[in-house]
Amino acid sequence: MAPEFVLAATGFGVLLALIVLRCPVGLAMLLTGAAGYLWIIDAATLLNYLKTTPYHLFANYTLSVIPLFILMGALAERGGLARDLFTAAHALVGHRRGGMAMGVIGACACFGAVCGSSVATTATMGRAALPELRRYGYAPGLATGTIAVGGTLGILIPPSVILVIYAIQTEQNIARLFMAALIPGLLAALLHILAIALVTWRRPALAPPALRLPAEERRRALLGVVPVLVIAVVVVGGIYGGVFTPTESAAVGCIATLAVGVLRGTLRARQVKEALLSTAETTAMIFVILLGAEVFNAFLALTQAPELLGLWISEQDFSPYGVLLLMLLAYLVLGAVMDELAMILLTLPVFFPVVTALDFGLATTEETAIWFGILVLVVVGIGLAAPPIGLNVFVVSALARDVPIARTYRGVMPFLAMDLLRLGLCVAFPALSLWLVRVLS
Repeated sequence: MAPEFVLAATGFGVLLALIVLRCPVGLAMLLTGAAGYLWIIDAATLLNYLKTTPYHLFANYTLSVIPLFILMGALAERGGLARDLFTAAHALVGHRRGGMAMGVIGACACFGAVCGSSVATTATMGRAALPELRRYGYAPGLATGTIAVGGTLGILIPPSVILVIYAIQTEQNIARLFMAALIPGLLAALLHILAIALVTWRRPALAPPALRLPAEERRRALLGVVPVLVIAVVVVGGIYGGVFTPTESAAVGCIATLAVGVLRGTLRARQVKEALLSTAETTAMIFVILLGAEVFNAFLALTQAPELLGLWISEQDFSPYGVLLLMLLAYLVLGAVMDELAMILLTLPVFFPVVTALDFGLATTEETAIWFGILVLVVVGIGLAAPPIGLNVFVVSALARDVPIARTYRGVMPFLAMDLLRLGLCVAFPALSLWLVRVLS
């Protein structure tokens, strides 16, 4: 084996060991990358690199979209918009068997259009929906599993912070990636609803129907979600229509969410302060991971391992789809044990050049990059709910401490089966991701 591969593999091994030892992911990547850089070159060059890299990395205007989308989600969470969405969904379909669980999925999809974070969607919807699901006799595993999986729609339905990171790392157009994510995201919501229908058809006792609300209460509940839907249409539609750039759209969404919360009296000074602090903490965490990934990727570039791997694959008689499936399998394995953001930043320098060099029969390399980004997003969504880590499962378990985590994992299994089906469809039919991009571009 070439020394470059040995050195790169050693770096990956040290990085994973640090993560297992509970070292923060950003710090683990920073330390491993700096040590590898020092091993290959020298201390003076490393210090010069570290002196200039943070400024050039964080002075990137495109990065400003991240704290804005996070702030919009934080304001929406504290402004009670998720509660309104669930109330409306309950009013529409709660009287059907499994209807309240289906309503959770629909509410998560709508909230994802103003949030962009899976963890925030899971936590917010868990606080809003879990007490009601329990009150109406839903099985604990189905209730917690539905919320955990519904939370993944926070990153699948645009806008998505993960897609923004992918766009920045691969130098792709954020708006086009958002366009590409819409159909797979809506497909996820439909398949999750289908999973609930099948589970409750087989075992009706898991999700008893609720009483149908009077017409006046239903009308009041539906009117309550009009502001949320308007914000979602303005934010996402503004990007698709070319009215706003993603950064401008995020800023408009923040102002609109703040205005709605203040006018309704659900956002006061204390809630706004909490949202700002939460945004600062989350943004700082993401930026530390970005810096660590930048240093670790510089180390990988010095080893030339990604280029050598791409050259070796191109020289073999591997099918492009065979290589892609191996990469997706690697993502499924890593997603079960690693943080999704770290996983993407860790693997893109190796996987992305290989994928874009392969011929999948698409019109341009940009289409291949966009399609691959959506596939990565789908796999990340699976990893958020899959055992043994499943970050969303841990979030909802913290809200439902009396429900064993194993029961929640059993509850997410039907949804994961549908997610694997959706992944297969997106691989077999790239048009699911690219049709809207081609129409609107």
